[in-house]
Amino acid sequence: MNPFSKSFSLYCMTSNQNQHDSRKNTKTLTKTNLKKPTLYKVLMLNDDFTPMNFVIYTLETIFRKTTENAVSIMLKIHHNGIGICGIFTYEVAETKVMQVMNLAKQHQYPLQCLLEKE
Repeated sequence: MNPFSKSFSLYCMTSNQNQHDSRKNTKTLTKTNLKKPTLYKVLMLNDDFTPMNFVIYTLETIFRKTTENAVSIMLKIHHNGIGICGIFTYEVAETKVMQVMNLAKQHQYPLQCLLEKE
């Protein structure tokens, strides 16, 4: 038996049945407790060549940040050398990193992103 499962009974009564014989139509359902997925931070690194407005554009388009949030994140990246773009499940975070890297490569910027387990 799975230690993470809980069992409970579902009782079905028809209009002809009384409460004494209701267990004849009993079905057992099993509910499994699911573990929440591990989350990952997408981090963007500062460099001396990628323009600030390109970083803002990337944050707005790939991470769906408002202009105000994108500017705030860009300034954190600029001043601290690194900043959090968002927190996602592994697959989503990996996709976002690849999108940033591909966009930067298309525009010939050395912008770097990486994943970090939360």
